[in-house]
Amino acid sequence: MTSAARRPAGRHRRTIARRKAVLGGITAAGLTGAALLATSLTGTANAAAWPTPNGSQAVSRTIEVSGTYDGGLKRFYGSGDLGGDGQEEGQDPIFKLKDGAVLKNVVIGSPAADGIHCSGSCTLQNVWWEDVGEDAASFKGTSSGATYTVTGGGAKKADDKVFQFNGAGKLSISGFQVSDFGKLVRSCGNCSTQYKRTISVSDVDVTAPGKSLVGINTNYGDTATLKSVRIHGDSSKKIKPCVRYTGNNTGKEPVETGSGPDGTYCRYSTSDISYN
Repeated sequence: MTSAARRPAGRHRRTIARRKAVLGGITAAGLTGAALLATSLTGTANAAAWPTPNGSQAVSRTIEVSGTYDGGLKRFYGSGDLGGDGQEEGQDPIFKLKDGAVLKNVVIGSPAADGIHCSGSCTLQNVWWEDVGEDAASFKGTSSGATYTVTGGGAKKADDKVFQFNGAGKLSISGFQVSDFGKLVRSCGNCSTQYKRTISVSDVDVTAPGKSLVGINTNYGDTATLKSVRIHGDSSKKIKPCVRYTGNNTGKEPVETGSGPDGTYCRYSTSDISYN
């Protein structure tokens, strides 16, 4: 289900500027993820460079994953029934992860369909989206003990959401980078079944344009904790780090009730967000 209005179809084409680093001798193809950060000459942590894919593979039917799937940094892109890159709801994903599955070292190209679906707890490690389709990944587990972990990787060109949190449990995002996006992660505002959701975002690089980092539903007890967030190219501070909504289970658009740290639902301080 959608939880906010879509952006216009026309997309800004921005790329993350490469930063100077003293971590030499590491090629993009050999990176283990954006969690692998370089330290610039000024001592500021910077996101790793985007990897160069090791070949490409067309995917016409969803790849189901149980256990661990290592893509070797190959680019996977949709074809046939998975060849759409629009914002229509109900699209099938490129990858569908079963409970407890791990997907790592994968580049999702364009068309991206509906990216990745996690049926239960899952780990996405060093996964990169070159041009987000409907959503980059959707988390759908129904257990309050479900855990979804995103470490490293990055996403570009998301017309709306990067991560859609429809299920129950806890989502942790770290060492990630995002640019040209609507929302980094949204707790579903109008799903027919609603849950309490816990979100943690730490050690991430964010490059404008973008609208918000996290959207949560306070009436269902959602919380979002932000730490070590670096925002680039947003001197006017238009990107909202945390937005609060009153969600519903009727399909109506949720009502925005506020934004910014409040100590209860949006858990961070101004020192946790830096602007470069």
